Amino acid sequence: MIKKLYNKSIEWAAHKRSKSILGFISFIESFIFPVPPDLLIIPMTIAKMNDWFKIALIATTGSVLGACFGYLIGYIFFKEIGIPIFELYGIDNAFFLKEKVAQGGGIIAWASFLAIAAFTPFPFKLLTITSGFIHFNLIYFVIICFLVRGSRFFLISVLIGKFGPKVKLLLEKKLLKISIIFTILIIGAAFILYFLLKKLMLI
Repeated sequence: MIKKLYNKSIEWAAHKRSKSILGFISFIESFIFPVPPDLLIIPMTIAKMNDWFKIALIATTGSVLGACFGYLIGYIFFKEIGIPIFELYGIDNAFFLKEKVAQGGGIIAWASFLAIAAFTPFPFKLLTITSGFIHFNLIYFVIICFLVRGSRFFLISVLIGKFGPKVKLLLEKKLLKISIIFTILIIGAAFILYFLLKKLMLI
């Protein structure tokens, strides 16, 4: 099934309405769809390298809006819709992520989970749904999603937009490693910003 969706995504990238399709795929991927927007972003940017910024922006906007929808599912319809989505991904205990937060870390821990899920193969959608379920601060949630998803999609688009198809193989082989590095940097920046703000509030 995943293979068929992958092949289909390549076809969508060549469609005349590819940007609309990208926005839609980015939206549904944030709460249920298994195929990441990267599979459209890469061939679309190769085909139209001058549009790299627009392509990344569409993917980021769609993804953040989808994340908010996933948040809504978790906030209101966790048992009715959220749990079946977890089961779709082979996770029987839909409450284990909530337990992770309860074990320590609060906002910073959950922000780190979101950053990791947004950049790595761990299903981002499970974190967006759980964020709503645990009533994670919505403003923080939107900011974090925008930063981490935007960083990922803009990274891919700008590399291809500037260096062309020769970067495609590098991204396909090394995207996970590159993503992990960016995740560490973003989490580190989040920690620094959090402690700076905390210190300022104490003054």
